[in-house]
Amino acid sequence: MTRSPSERPNVIVFFTDQQRWDSTGVHGNPLDLTPNFDRMARQGTHLQTTVTCQPVCGPARSCLQTGMYATASGCFRNAIPLPQDARTLADFFKGGGYDTGYIGKWHLANRENLGPVPAEERGGYDFWLASNVLEFTSDAYDTVIYDNDGAAVKLPGYRVDALTDAAIRYIDAHQQNPFFLFISYIEPHHQNHIDDYPPPDGYRERYAGRWTPPDLLALGGSAQQHLGGYWGMIKRLDEALGRLLDALKSLALNENTVVLYTSDHGCHFRTRNSEYKRSCHEASVRVPTALIGPGFTGGGEVREIVSLLDLPPTLLDAAGLPLPSQMQGRSVVPLINRQALDWPQEALIQISESQVGRAVRTQRWKYGVTAPDKDGRQDAGSDRYVEEYLYDLKADPYELTNLVGLASHRQAADALRDRLIRRMLEAGEPPATIDPAPARSGGQRIVTEAEARA
Repeated sequence: MTRSPSERPNVIVFFTDQQRWDSTGVHGNPLDLTPNFDRMARQGTHLQTTVTCQPVCGPARSCLQTGMYATASGCFRNAIPLPQDARTLADFFKGGGYDTGYIGKWHLANRENLGPVPAEERGGYDFWLASNVLEFTSDAYDTVIYDNDGAAVKLPGYRVDALTDAAIRYIDAHQQNPFFLFISYIEPHHQNHIDDYPPPDGYRERYAGRWTPPDLLALGGSAQQHLGGYWGMIKRLDEALGRLLDALKSLALNENTVVLYTSDHGCHFRTRNSEYKRSCHEASVRVPTALIGPGFTGGGEVREIVSLLDLPPTLLDAAGLPLPSQMQGRSVVPLINRQALDWPQEALIQISESQVGRAVRTQRWKYGVTAPDKDGRQDAGSDRYVEEYLYDLKADPYELTNLVGLASHRQAADALRDRLIRRMLEAGEPPATIDPAPARSGGQRIVTEAEARA
């Protein structure tokens, strides 16, 4: 669709860091952490099964800014800066007559840029109030970021509130022209130097020792130490979302502003490897996602699988801007309008740093492979992988029983192997082989061909 500049909506991305999908009420969390997100999902469009394409901070951000897989942009691990000639959301919105602003964590500049990010490494954004690696330049009650001139700016309040205040000031000052604003929070990511999840004062006590997701109950990790703070951070994020939506309503901008809420990846609390993410399990890759505003209010619940890569073209489509050929995802707007007849039935996930791995996620299955001879910090991909896991998400939604190598599930694994290879080729990766996992015995019934295709 094409709109004149005067008809184009404002667009805001409310972007959290390391937020599990099941932290929200619409996904069954009983702690009432996210009433504003839940209301947004029910009144707007809830992308019920949204999967990141890279469960690592920098690579996921590169995917969202460019609409390209991390292997296509070259940013397949942290500390690889976004190429300076890369075209980003900021470039595409500016080309459509938008003002553009970025507030918060960037994580796409050179490794040395722990402080100010040079103008040429800011992805084309006009207004800048950000830090490359916010977790290293700030703390929960010590928010330091950098402005357009590279000067340090210390903002008052708890960090979530500090960034939200800045975003509301930006919105208030940019009412005369359509704007695209990207607000990138660090919460609920851990604070690296203390290895903790610091919520606002008093919030940890509200949630410590309360509801624990089934995978964390079964596998332990650091959940009991950290979950109270993590839930508290999410509660404050949701309160910030409510403040932002209130600000839009008070300025009479709510009916002409698209708001997207999503996250870069989830958090498994050291249950799948030695830290908090970098795995292709649901806890790491499934994220809460909803949109509200023109074209999305009343859109209902979308149950098809949506990739993080589908969100950049969706935002441009919502603004009536052309969809760039570089983008490897699809706009969900036709899906909401029930016009997408050939929507992909699976999502591709690339994994780096902890391993060189790939996974495919369907409605029924999660199938993952690893390259045992490659280094995830040096190699973007491989020409040979080995099966690592197979989960039946219908019977085992928290992925506690690995079915890989069982004769009963060989047919399912073979079908998923073919789907994974096809998706890797579509993503621009070179041809690769996948070796089957060693056979092992098990008492499960044989999976039918129809189930294998689900």
